[in-house]
Amino acid sequence: MNAANPEMTQSTLDTPPEGIGDTSVEPPAPSLSIVIPTFNEIDNIVPLVGRLHRTLAGIEWEAIFVDDDSRDHTIEMVRTISLRDRRVRGIRRVNRRGLAGACIEGILSSSAPVVAVMDADLQHDETRLPEMLRMMDALSADLVVATRYKNEPHDIDGLTKLRHTGSRVATQLAQRLLPTQTSDPMSGFFMVRRVIVEAAAPKLSLQGFKILLDILTSSSRPLAVAELPYDFRPRLHGNSKLDATIVTEYFGLIVAKLTGGLITPRFLMFCAVGSVGLLVHLSVLRLLLVNGLSFPAAQTFAMMGAILSNYTLNNALTYRDRRRRGWRFITGLALFSLLCSFGVLAGVGLSTLIYNQEPHWWLDGIAGAVIGAVWNYITSSAITWRAR
Repeated sequence: MNAANPEMTQSTLDTPPEGIGDTSVEPPAPSLSIVIPTFNEIDNIVPLVGRLHRTLAGIEWEAIFVDDDSRDHTIEMVRTISLRDRRVRGIRRVNRRGLAGACIEGILSSSAPVVAVMDADLQHDETRLPEMLRMMDALSADLVVATRYKNEPHDIDGLTKLRHTGSRVATQLAQRLLPTQTSDPMSGFFMVRRVIVEAAAPKLSLQGFKILLDILTSSSRPLAVAELPYDFRPRLHGNSKLDATIVTEYFGLIVAKLTGGLITPRFLMFCAVGSVGLLVHLSVLRLLLVNGLSFPAAQTFAMMGAILSNYTLNNALTYRDRRRRGWRFITGLALFSLLCSFGVLAGVGLSTLIYNQEPHWWLDGIAGAVIGAVWNYITSSAITWRAR
């Protein structure tokens, strides 16, 4: 039933955890919504809901778990709890992936005028939520950031030394380049008035990992920001979702904000994949030319190799929120290759013409690759990985 947790049987999922919630009384409208993005966090759901009940006693609240179709049945556990506890509900996202998009979707579906965002991994200190809510009213704040750096700790228990260093570098980069107004723009634990996100929603990126930074830099007016320090706890269950792709998306977000959205994170990732494709293209071209193949034939095989490389990497990285799997991967490759064949014909024709006049194999190879890449990008966004 559950590979991630073999002790989780169907009867466990069908039986609501004891002591969580009561459906005998219709609850009042919430004054605080807590949006919690999840991906394979089944072991953390019951402990987190229990902690929220204890720390938010006397506050009308709701918890919205936004799950990216976890393989470990996280959403089933959320629904099981929701049968007994009307404060808890879940949103299952299919063929959509990413923390930023999950947070935006959860916030826009919330009922309360104030929304908190926190992780499901128990690293964020939920006991700070009541104080954050009081600060919203007492200071007339638009946004309260739970910061890991307010007291400038030398280390953070929940981060390895490498991640701590990387987080500090990313924070300093954001503070230098963007008007962040906080000591911890990378925080995933914050509270905001829902109308702020409603207004900024059309400008927010659905990609990436750092939604707070995006909200701060997308608002049409300066926000009143308050801060509250907290201790970042070690993770109890599951694995960190930080990887090289998320780091790339972060730098893409920085560039997007600096260029006013002219250059998007997805376009930068596409360019990075294209650079790998260019290396594949030139390597195959050189290898075939050295082995005596004619330039038109070698250029054709090189461009086909680059197409296969670009399709595979773009499917895994650039368009991972629209990733094609199984049979759809095969049909996508066929569609992608068919559409790119026009770019191959144009690229081979023009580069061969240039080669016949001035035979610099690497320059002519790049010319063909650039022509193919332009067509590749247009077909990728509009057809192969179109939003469904």
